[in-house]
Amino acid sequence: MKAVGVFILLVAVAFPSVLPDHSALLQSSPPKTPRIAWEGLAIVVNRSNPTSDLTMAQLRAMFLGERKWWSHRRRIALAAMRRSSPESQTVLRMIYQMDSRELDHYFLYQSFKGENLRRPTTLPAPADVKKFVVSTPGAVGYLRESDIDDSVKVVRVNGLLPGDDGYPLRLRVRHPK
Repeated sequence: MKAVGVFILLVAVAFPSVLPDHSALLQSSPPKTPRIAWEGLAIVVNRSNPTSDLTMAQLRAMFLGERKWWSHRRRIALAAMRRSSPESQTVLRMIYQMDSRELDHYFLYQSFKGENLRRPTTLPAPADVKKFVVSTPGAVGYLRESDIDDSVKVVRVNGLLPGDDGYPLRLRVRHPK
């Protein structure tokens, strides 16, 4: 038995190139999986709005019509994008926490209860959302981080801006056409 151990030791010393280089194996990195590029979905308000931070719960209350007024006594006016847009799908999933069918039922039920809810104004493009927010003092809407300019004010959500780690409203980066 000792002879076999001595023989293996002699082979290992005599032929080091036959054995695998363990240090090379340890240093090689695992295969990389492609990372998905994400972009923040900013909550935007009119520049005259003094609000600078909202929680997800406050946003949800606004979008569901449970909260109708800003603290500075302006009526909340919601701007939304078409339901088929990725931005709208993100809002359905993260803010409303419903799908489009459940949301329709929610608004229908509220109208049967006698609630006078204003549904969001649906707009076809990010530029239209910006125009609505700029021209409406109580407006709140959502835009991709890449669609923001100085005409609107970005509100923090849970203390975070769209580019911050942990920001709750994210969607895939738009591919160039």
